This record gives sequence, C-alpha cells and structure tokens, in this order.
Amino acid sequence: MKTDSLFYELFRHWPGVALELAGLDPSRASGYEFRSEEIKQTAFRLDGVLAPPEDSDDPWLFVEVQFQPDDTLYRRLFAEIFLYLHRLPRPKTWRALVIYPTPHIERIPAGYANLLQLPEIQRIDLQSLTGQDRPTPGWDLLSLIVEEADLAIPRARRLIQHSGTTTADSTLINFIETILVYKLPRSTREEIQTMLGITDVDLKQTRFYQDVHAEGKMEGKLEGKLEGKLEGKAEGKLEGKAEGKLEGRRTEAAEVLKRLAQLRFGELPVDIQATIASADVTQLEAWLERLLTAPNLAAIFTDSEH
Repeated sequence: MKTDSLFYELFRHWPGVALELAGLDPSRASGYEFRSEEIKQTAFRLDGVLAPPEDSDDPWLFVEVQFQPDDTLYRRLFAEIFLYLHRLPRPKTWRALVIYPTPHIERIPAGYANLLQLPEIQRIDLQSLTGQDRPTPGWDLLSLIVEEADLAIPRARRLIQHSGTTTADSTLINFIETILVYKLPRSTREEIQTMLGITDVDLKQTRFYQDVHAEGKMEGKLEGKLEGKLEGKAEGKLEGKAEGKLEGRRTEAAEVLKRLAQLRFGELPVDIQATIASADVTQLEAWLERLLTAPNLAAIFTDSEH
C-alpha cells in the first residue's frame, strides 16, 4: 500500500497534524504551505516541505514518511535539508519529522546517531499513536490511516456523518474515501460507498481517487492473473493489444513496473533500471505479478542476471 502519499495529502490540507507531531504549535498551521521542493543541481527532491510565511520566524518543517527499511534515508535526508537551507537567502530555523509505521523499520547509518538526538529532529512511529485522540484538526484522519480496517470503517462513517456540504467538508469526504481505497484495494466502488453510507457521491470523480486508484487497484489485483492485459493509467493496468503494438505494450509495462517498484522500495538502482529496460513483455508481466508479495526489491528479479 502506497501510504506515504496519504500522509503528504493529509499534511497539505491539515498541516497542524504535522506541526503537532514535530513538537510545534499546531495553532500556527494556518500560515504554513505544504509542497514538494526539487533541488535541481543535485537531483535531490524533498517530497514534504511545510513552508511558513516568508516574513515569519516560524521554523520550516521537512517531512519524511518511510514505510520500507532504507539504510540511506538519513544520509540523504540530512544532505537534502542542509543543502536546501544553505540555498535560502537567509538562515532559517527548521524541524524534521520522520514517520515510520513501527520502530523496527528505522535504519540508522554509522555516524548519524548523534544527529538524530538534535532537538530539531522528531521521529514518530505510528504504532505508538494507536488509540490516541487529540483536538488538532485532521487528527481523526491520521487515526483513520493508522487503524486497522475494522476500526477505520466505523471512524470513517462517523466523520462523514458529522461533515456538512461546504467545500472543506467535500475535501474531507474525498480524502476519507481515498483512505478506504488504499485500505480495501479489493473492494469495489459500490462496496466502499455502502460501508461509508454514501449513495450520492461518485467515488471515481473524487479529487484524489483518479491519482491513487491506479496504485490501489494494481496492488490489489496483481496477485491474480494479468492475462496479458494491463489497462490504461486510471485503472492501474495497461491494455495489451498484441497485434502490431507489442513494443508499445512492453514500454508501458516497463514504466508501470518501475513506478510501482519505486513506490514500494524507493529509487531504483541503475542495474535494476537497465534490467527492466531490456526485458520483454512476458518477463515484465511476470515481475509485476511478484511485486506485491516480494519482501524486497531483489526478490522481484530473482530470475534476472542484473
């Protein structure tokens, strides 16, 4: 499940949650803007940046959501943060928030343990937040992401029942629906709407669904058969038309494999990218089938020679 994008969307609309997790004052959230920042000269990219108003002394907040073990995370994160701060026109205070699902996911490289003791660094494991409720706007949505489906569904239903018809409430409902798409990838649109008690909202038209449904559907269905077909971008599959379009089908399958592998395991090594680029469509589809159950990147390509 591609969960980190849910958190980034949560922090974009309800930045107070990120501020509170980082030990900052959530009442200052209205002045923050959540965005991604690319440092072009080094090909670095900060996926989550909460930027305070330009004339404010409030700290910048850098957010990293990490759901897979990554030995290079802190090496990369500190390099990105310090380079980004270096390029600002004047010194700024800052905080870094790193979110893990459980403590055992974290990997601390040699030489970085002392840096993680800095007061600017806040590391949160979501397991420790289970059952907590706080008045910060958006906290219920954080709980919704963290909780198991049997607890999340009643919470989602309560949130929708208490929502209204304003634009802000529409955003809330759309986001709740999107969380359920991730949590229940095998459920149909109608089943999810029934669970939420919604009959007059077309889930396929929600703001976030179109961006994330392809990932959720692909991750839920690839355990079965691809049967030589991968349908277009919105459904998480690509249509395979064997006659006269084999190369196009191979190229699209390679792009889907790279994208979903990166979503699960992070940036792909050069040799893996080369392996994908040189594979035929049959091999690509076989790797796609393994993608969900593979415990690590190498397990997907066990039969390759990379």
